[in-house]
Amino acid sequence: MAETEGSQSGVLEATNPDGTIKDPPLPFVTRVSYGAPSFAGAAMAIPIGIHLTIFYSDTILVPLGFIALIKALARALDAITDPMMGWVSDRTRTRWGRRRPWIALGAPLCAVAFYLMFTPPADISGVGAATWFAVTYTLYYVFHTIYIIPHYGLGPELTLDYNERSMLFGIREGFVVGGTLVAAVLPPILISTLGGEREGYTGFALIFGGLLVILYLNLVVQVRERPSFMTRESNPLIPGVRRVMRNGVFRLLLIVYLVGSITGAIPGLMMPYFTKYVLQPDNPDKWLAIFLACYFVGGFLFLPVWVWLARRFEKKPIWLIGFLPGIFGSLSLFMLDKGDLVACMFILVIAGMGFSAGLFLGPSMQADVVDYDEFHTGKRREAQYSALWSIMTKFMVIPSMSIPLAILASVGYTPNVEQSETVQFTIRAIFCLGPAATATTAFCIGWFYPLTRAKHEEIWAGIRSHALGQTVADPITGFPIPPPSSRGIDEATGWELDHFSLAELRLLHASGKGALEARTLTLSFASMIAFVGSVYWLFDEVSFDVEPGLVAVMLVVAIGISLTGVVYHLVRWRAARGLVVPPAEVIARHIETTRSMKEGMKITS
Repeated sequence: MAETEGSQSGVLEATNPDGTIKDPPLPFVTRVSYGAPSFAGAAMAIPIGIHLTIFYSDTILVPLGFIALIKALARALDAITDPMMGWVSDRTRTRWGRRRPWIALGAPLCAVAFYLMFTPPADISGVGAATWFAVTYTLYYVFHTIYIIPHYGLGPELTLDYNERSMLFGIREGFVVGGTLVAAVLPPILISTLGGEREGYTGFALIFGGLLVILYLNLVVQVRERPSFMTRESNPLIPGVRRVMRNGVFRLLLIVYLVGSITGAIPGLMMPYFTKYVLQPDNPDKWLAIFLACYFVGGFLFLPVWVWLARRFEKKPIWLIGFLPGIFGSLSLFMLDKGDLVACMFILVIAGMGFSAGLFLGPSMQADVVDYDEFHTGKRREAQYSALWSIMTKFMVIPSMSIPLAILASVGYTPNVEQSETVQFTIRAIFCLGPAATATTAFCIGWFYPLTRAKHEEIWAGIRSHALGQTVADPITGFPIPPPSSRGIDEATGWELDHFSLAELRLLHASGKGALEARTLTLSFASMIAFVGSVYWLFDEVSFDVEPGLVAVMLVVAIGISLTGVVYHLVRWRAARGLVVPPAEVIARHIETTRSMKEGMKITS
């Protein structure tokens, strides 16, 4: 085995005789330092996903409709900033690397916003309370993006080994499960000890905000980025996204998670309402903590089993098996009624066993897909993949964190009273049937995921062969793939042309630069009209005298998507204006190369 280069973290790139990459195991300190911050991050996510809504609706008395609208607005902005952060992180060049400076900046700011979000002044209510929630909730997710995108981009760079990635992400998700478990049981203890909900959440925010800062600063100190990745040339944002979406394996994996994201926020959002108003225990806060503990204990205890199974067998079958407990659990919970507390505990333990499989296998499989992209493009783009993954899943999840609240408001939900049968059935149906349906659909799509351990080894052998100038068959499709450096077109020209679709390149080839400029500018204006129209409609729809409904929430989603379209097409229009048009034969060759690449990465079965 030949060592090629190392990093200060002890990570070595090595090649087997057949050219495959075989990194040695990561040092224990690196594994733990990379994964440990997720303990605090996951612990902070639990009160945000589970307790925050009912805290503001039933304690601070902000109407559900306004909470739904604020959540939709903030998460739409959050989704837009994710790809920008990925692009910025990939292009950052400092002596400390591409990822760590942003981690060091974002984590402390996020901790401050988290504290403020759970400590609204006692003398504000109504519009003032809603405004406080809107500002702090939005800032939390902006600062969260600054550190989490680089953190997730760093992980796949630390090791290139198929099994070592399962171990690395398994350790990280072990900290995630541990953090969620602690966060599940701690709030009611703090509320009881400190004398109220406001005081309890203040204590929680201080503990975990401080822990987030400490653990991420430790990561910055202990973990070093690979020198070979720190100095790699970054790629333009739009062409990078376009090339990412040509990756058929990534698209399939993304679709699975997009389907799951349709109802992704529902379990955490609706669990407090299901506990308090459907099961109706005498002490809802205590039982909510018990239920959450059952779920996360099941996941925590079974996580090592999933890691062992994924290393012993293949990632895909274990990943698919992990869907089944959640589907069973959701359907079983729908059958419960008032007083079925023990049955709920049992079901949640089983459902929790399944959720921990997807926690680490998803990121591990995504990292393998990035290797497949490097085989085709010769580029490493972990952060760009993570950011695109994040923006699409976040746009998909916005309705699930907003529409259920709007639906509850529309069927007559009133805080702190016994709910009607209609409201109780609505809570049960949203909480149970929606996630079961999307998980079943995601399972069926995931069945076609093609990347195995053997194919991953072939991908790295192909990358090595490309470095030697050899054409290699795609391990997934069998399509012959020449080295990226020998595809008959200048690399810089290829990236510039990839600002545009194949149809637009044919337009450039046939009608010239002016036609391309006109098309991209027209699309920019169309997106701007959609954005302005959606904003105007939203202001016309929302009144402080009446709770916002479903229309307002969907308008926020439309605003986010159309604003993304405005930025996307303006960047392309600017690229079209500055384009030095290559000869017609170069454009034609690029069109054919791109078509061949798309065909070469297309999954046909």
